[in-house]
Amino acid sequence: MPEPHDIDVLVAGAGPTGSTLAADLLRRGLRVRLIDKAPHAFTGSRAKGVQPRTQEVFEDLGVLREAHAEGGPYPLAGIHLGPVTAPWKMQQRNRPTPDVPYPNILLLPQHRTDAILHRLVDRLGLRIEYDTALEGFEQDATGVTATLASGEKVRSKYLVGADGGASAVRRGTGLGFAGKTDASDRTLIIDGAIDGLSRDRWHIWPRASAGACPLPRSDQFQVMIRLKPDDTPDLDEVALATRFHGLTGLRLRDVTWTSVFRPNVRLVERYRADRVLLAGDAAHVHTPAGAQGLNTGVQDAYNLGWKLGQVIAGAPDSLLDSYEAERQPIAARVLGKSGELYANLSRHRVSGLKRGDEERQLGLSYHGGPLAPVHSPATRTLNAGDRAPDAPCSARDVRRLFDAYQGPHFTLLAFGPDAAGSLSKLSWPSDGAELRRYAVRTGRRVDDDSVLADTTGRLHGIYGITGDTLVLVRPDGYLAGIITSDWEASFASVTRSFSPG
Repeated sequence: MPEPHDIDVLVAGAGPTGSTLAADLLRRGLRVRLIDKAPHAFTGSRAKGVQPRTQEVFEDLGVLREAHAEGGPYPLAGIHLGPVTAPWKMQQRNRPTPDVPYPNILLLPQHRTDAILHRLVDRLGLRIEYDTALEGFEQDATGVTATLASGEKVRSKYLVGADGGASAVRRGTGLGFAGKTDASDRTLIIDGAIDGLSRDRWHIWPRASAGACPLPRSDQFQVMIRLKPDDTPDLDEVALATRFHGLTGLRLRDVTWTSVFRPNVRLVERYRADRVLLAGDAAHVHTPAGAQGLNTGVQDAYNLGWKLGQVIAGAPDSLLDSYEAERQPIAARVLGKSGELYANLSRHRVSGLKRGDEERQLGLSYHGGPLAPVHSPATRTLNAGDRAPDAPCSARDVRRLFDAYQGPHFTLLAFGPDAAGSLSKLSWPSDGAELRRYAVRTGRRVDDDSVLADTTGRLHGIYGITGDTLVLVRPDGYLAGIITSDWEASFASVTRSFSPG
């Protein structure tokens, strides 16, 4: 007889990836524990850029307002060349559009991102267990038995390692972590205040290989100093202040966090070992260039959360294989892009400072993967597997599509009378995530919660609709399927891979 489970999912690592996953699982009603070997939450600025796509994830989780309140826009760069400071625009400032409401990167120190997600986990009723290391685990056909440093054994259906680049969970699986660490290439990172330095620039001293980025809603900067191969820095505050003054002539004070960073570029060979899965830095580690690592980890969690929920509810186990199939190629591309940017910075090339659309992660698609085959029907603008864009619409408590998408459910949009007429005939299981169905009509709003009014015509245009069409949106905001005929059979075919029962 199978051993009973204490919980559904044990998540190791309470950083942005693990906290996002825990929150998503909790809102699906799953039993979760979130452990971290550290004695307390992370206190430094480290990963400080929240990309547009991650902001959309945070909106879905209900914490974007907090993030915007505690963060700010990236400043212009100020390149110090002797007595002259030359302004430089690192990235284009984009205006919000109906389909992309948050087009610009948000500057938010990692400790604040962590705190925002930790407050969310707390509101959802879960206490993070700090000073709780994972000592080892064993798995069988029905679950995982983890042993904690305290000696406690925890039986769960799944174990997720979100415990960083030195992941104990990954080591326990024996999976390879291919890549390289350049121990001779190191950067000293310091959080502290700087007297007399303007806060409207990301200051760069190229001749001193140093920089200072102002952190929003504070008097602190994140200071970065490139170290020489034989340089062993003294991390005492007085010594740090002396070094910084020697490089810039400015006074550094009130240091709260320091770290020596080594560029590390690695990718795990597989994201899944039966009932054990890896996410975030446990699966892929990046250079800091381009603000990609934290964002890629959060989106790992967002992809994995709904799939774990569906499989635990009875969907085919193969759905979890799609996690690696969808996320690993993206991590590989992101690793290449961040490595390219970092290499240009290392060579003091201005191109290393530039940021563009690729880093925003809005164009990432799962089209061609196991849940969105290449031959799937498409609209004029979208393929199955693409990000579901926002668009204006109107209904009770709905002003835009992202309002309708917010939550752990699937969303089905029916364009045209034939597609709308099929909505009530489509079968959906009672277990797992809910399906919310909407008929989309042009014209004025009607007093019907199941009808979305496209009052401007922009929704039809953004989604490229030219005829009767069903559009199924996954809980993580990507298109699960586009259906243009044979409604019931086609819907059953699209949903078979992730439906319980």
